[in-house]
Amino acid sequence: MRRNDSAAVTIRNLRLKFPGEEKLLFRDLSFSVKRGEKVLLLGPSGCGKSTLLQVASGIVPDSYELPMKADVLEIPSSSGFVFQDPDTQFCMPFVDEELAFVLENLAVPREEMQGKIRDVLSRVGLHLEDIHTPILELSQGMKQRLALASVLLMEPDVLFLDEPSALLDPEGTEQIWSSIRKAAAERTVVIVEHKIEQIAGWIDRVVLFTDDGAILADGRPDEVFRQYHEELIRYGIWYPGVWEEYVSSPACCRLLEDRRRPGDTAAVRMASFSGYRGKKSVIHAKEAAARAGAWVAVLGKNGSGKSSLLLSIMQLLKTEGLLEVKGREIVAKKRRRNVPDGLSLVFQNPELQFVADSLIAELTVSMQALPADEAERRASALLEKFGLPDDRQRHPYQLSVGQKRRLSVATALTGTTDVLLLDEPTFGQDARNTFVMLEMLEELRRDGLTIIMVTHDLSIAEHFATDIWTVSEGRLVSAVPVGGAADARLVHA
Repeated sequence: MRRNDSAAVTIRNLRLKFPGEEKLLFRDLSFSVKRGEKVLLLGPSGCGKSTLLQVASGIVPDSYELPMKADVLEIPSSSGFVFQDPDTQFCMPFVDEELAFVLENLAVPREEMQGKIRDVLSRVGLHLEDIHTPILELSQGMKQRLALASVLLMEPDVLFLDEPSALLDPEGTEQIWSSIRKAAAERTVVIVEHKIEQIAGWIDRVVLFTDDGAILADGRPDEVFRQYHEELIRYGIWYPGVWEEYVSSPACCRLLEDRRRPGDTAAVRMASFSGYRGKKSVIHAKEAAARAGAWVAVLGKNGSGKSSLLLSIMQLLKTEGLLEVKGREIVAKKRRRNVPDGLSLVFQNPELQFVADSLIAELTVSMQALPADEAERRASALLEKFGLPDDRQRHPYQLSVGQKRRLSVATALTGTTDVLLLDEPTFGQDARNTFVMLEMLEELRRDGLTIIMVTHDLSIAEHFATDIWTVSEGRLVSAVPVGGAADARLVHA
């Protein structure tokens, strides 16, 4: 059934489940959006927010079939969708071709295309020397900007946005939401987003979900944040002021008051170290060292080379220069090498590291040396600690993006790891799971683990990092302990 003229979206008594699951994700859920409304869906990771967006847009079941039924399902005839994972959105290999594909479908004359492409890239802050750049060479944050640009070109009546700023630096987040506000001033917008500071004053409604997919509250933002404050805390949902409340809580104070400082021995040391994609240098570090037991926060704008730094340390890019891990020289010439012993990497895209077809198999793949019952016991404990589903046979690809991220971090902790490299491990996470993950990492750091984490969350860098590395335009420009100069860099990173 298609929509009528009274609302942009109408859903009544929706029932939906994933294949193989016993429980319904939604049970008789009703939801509607008026034309021109700006609606934010809030809820813990895995509660079904992204799935509801896909139902409301018609992606489910028109493009992706799931067991579902509804008494009423009226969806917009003109809509655009920005996915949580931008890689799922693209159908062409180059930036200009991706956007030209949209314009061709809108019958825009060829001679007008380049101007429109450059204009929309400027609106979303994606500045490229050559617009005929392979999409694979973009950082995930840059891909997120491109995904939004392709949707804005369509000028749809309704925008469905699934965490469009999750992978962006603070400046990029502000720029993206400024672009959305201008482009969608008269349009209907339905949003799933954890970082709500930029939109709290712009949205008309907040729909708050419980962890089992039921609507707990639906109303004006200020009313929901005020009346359901305890529920927001209990469900671990991001809300204005949550970081301030967390760092002043007794649990956090106890965790951070007597922090073990890193030692003097370098767990990772680089000198005149460069990483390459083909013949192009994408990251260079003149001199830097991560001390044993340090928590290094790697900061910098999207596309500056942060992920390339981790990939180079892990020897997944060609490198040259000096790299030492635990005092052992890993590379001194430009060529690929084996992964250094004792290092583990959590990719920005968690699906890149899954190798098994069930949660339990994914977690036990690095525990082959253990007795089967001990491996299962440890894997079950990790499932519980990271808030992952009880269904141990569920395929990793059937998880939400936030759950996939937690699984990817958990798998990195199953083997023998001395240095853990993390690329945006908290994106797509609710507050509860973010803080649980940070606390777990801090406990491991106290036991001697060295952490090198790429993050755009300056609160993590401020409260948990012992060192700040700043990357800019393909160079590691500073590597300093937290305090003094590091704090000044933190403000401007």
